Amino acid sequence: MEGHIAIFPSPGIGHLIPFTELAHRLLLHRRLFITFIIPTAAGTTLKPQNDILNAMPETISSIFLPPVNINDLPNDVALATRISLTVTRSLPALRQTLNDLTSSQSVKKSPSALVVDLFGPPSFEIAKDFNIPPYLFSTVSAMTLVSIFHTPILDQMYACEYIDLPEPVRLPGCVPIPGADIAEPLNDKKNEAYSRVVEIAKLYSLAKGVLVNSFLELEPGPFKAMEEGEWCKPEIYSVGPLIRSGSGNQTGEGFECLKWLDKHPVGSVLFVSFGSGGTLSQKQLNELAFGLEQSGQKFLWVVKSPQGKSDASYFYSQTRIEPCEVLPEGFLERVEDRGLVMSYWVPQVEILSHVSTGGFLTHCGWNSILESVVCGVPMVAWPLYAEQKQNAVLLTDGLGVACRVKADGQGVVGRDEINKCVRSLMEGEDGRKMRLKMNEHKGLGVTNIIVVLSFNVSYKFISYVKMQRCPI
Repeated sequence: MEGHIAIFPSPGIGHLIPFTELAHRLLLHRRLFITFIIPTAAGTTLKPQNDILNAMPETISSIFLPPVNINDLPNDVALATRISLTVTRSLPALRQTLNDLTSSQSVKKSPSALVVDLFGPPSFEIAKDFNIPPYLFSTVSAMTLVSIFHTPILDQMYACEYIDLPEPVRLPGCVPIPGADIAEPLNDKKNEAYSRVVEIAKLYSLAKGVLVNSFLELEPGPFKAMEEGEWCKPEIYSVGPLIRSGSGNQTGEGFECLKWLDKHPVGSVLFVSFGSGGTLSQKQLNELAFGLEQSGQKFLWVVKSPQGKSDASYFYSQTRIEPCEVLPEGFLERVEDRGLVMSYWVPQVEILSHVSTGGFLTHCGWNSILESVVCGVPMVAWPLYAEQKQNAVLLTDGLGVACRVKADGQGVVGRDEINKCVRSLMEGEDGRKMRLKMNEHKGLGVTNIIVVLSFNVSYKFISYVKMQRCPI
């Protein structure tokens, strides 16, 4: 008889995508019913999520919970607080939905597991009331997961701000993290986001197991630390790299940009994108344009409307823009023979896997990093928000597959710095070494998509659910 897994992701397309890939992989090995239960905030568009979920197999269904009102939050509230409150204010609706699912007489059985991501552990108490084992799906690196497990411990160890520490923060099995690079929600202890993350982290030990979207060969130290550390009580399962297998879109703009790549030599194009949530200020947008122009390199750049906050498009999707409206005057004409600027959707996986793509200027979101690793593309690390600075430390100091831009005293990355980093990656000796290291990880990542998912997800995870006397 088929099993039934309920999935409760945090809001945001970046959280949903890894869950949909996990669902696809689970269905490769066993017939399951999977129900996505999506929390939403009033005023946000659901089209991107709907587009993804509507393309899922028939055994995967979705329920959008009633939008919660977060208009009482100030405009400058931290992203972590916005996400956390959206999740917690959706808990009554989650309880009602689980009640409906467990009492339904439809072909689906009651859920035998509730899988949530990093902001979802407040739902564990509800899962317990329905006798549903809760699992955590980590959509961040194993290193970041270790840091979250240690957040309550570090809170007791250090009274000062992390940026004021004289030495980097040293976590078991991890690259030392400078205080200035600690995840954004933790860089201001007076902010509500800090206390929320600390309290959520205390609930991690209540999970029956933790699935991590990474793989052992990429992060051996953090995985070993979690396996051996008494502070990590749940079973840890490496199930990565889970990335989008492809957009399936072979028409329109996506097809046009791939045709453009076909015209250029192998490894000659820099792909520039700050993900689904990242935005730049107008001043920073101008500096990036001039830096790319100075570099003389070929590039494919996804441009968004300039904003005052780096995470401004995380919750609220942007309208389409004309690049000439936001880029320096004459820029498009000066680079038309070697640059393509897009202002909307692009097929990122297909671009990264294209033979002409030789580098990736990225905001260091974990989804984008995994896609770059699987495709074997070295990076220019330009972290913006969330845990992206920690990811940049992993890429540069830990893996040696990226160079990192440096901002000035006002937080702006200048054109000369951009020019230097881009040229170093695309034509310098450092870039050549990064490319060699990335090729090593590329082979391991492809192997793990087949092997780790086959064994860890299909047998260990499902068997573990069975051991909780909730057979699927």
